[in-house]
Amino acid sequence: MSNVFIRMKDSISQDLHHLLDQKEEKNPIAALNHYLRQSEQEKDKVKKLLERQYQLKEKFTKEWCEADDHANKRKHQANIAKTANEQELFEFAEREYEEYASRAARLKAAREEITDQIYDLEAKYKEMSHKLKDMHLRRMELMGRENVARANQQMNDILQEDANKPSSRFNDLEKFIEGIENKVNQRYYESTFDQKIAALERKSEQESAESN
Repeated sequence: MSNVFIRMKDSISQDLHHLLDQKEEKNPIAALNHYLRQSEQEKDKVKKLLERQYQLKEKFTKEWCEADDHANKRKHQANIAKTANEQELFEFAEREYEEYASRAARLKAAREEITDQIYDLEAKYKEMSHKLKDMHLRRMELMGRENVARANQQMNDILQEDANKPSSRFNDLEKFIEGIENKVNQRYYESTFDQKIAALERKSEQESAESN
């Protein structure tokens, strides 16, 4: 079990900057995602170990309580047999008491040991969870910087390409938009032409009628 936690500690404490600064790495985000997935899997293993330890603690507690109850019972019975001068019953109850008392002491010590182990595992599990949370946040920060870098690179490529061409894509796009705008304006003018002429005709007739 200790080897698992040593390996986990070494894995979690690995320098993230070293991973991302490798120049030969073409896709640091993909590498980081893979690293985080492995770390999450290791954390899940520790969680399962913790759950097993809790189950063992419950079993030790149950066995300890039973052994302690039996020891107390036999101790009480030994006292009764001794008072009644029943030597055979007294010796049997005394032997039983010693067996149960020894077992209870052993179980109590094991329970205390596993309780300490659980405390240590919980502390390490919390530390792992915090480190993984920080790594997820750093991945988000890295993704944001990578998106900006890609956007800048694409825009720089476009601008550099346009600077080397007499007719750039931006000029072509502007001409395309102007062409659409001219077509729209022409259609609008044609659609309102008849209305404008009719309005002028009505105005002329009204002025003619007023003058008569």
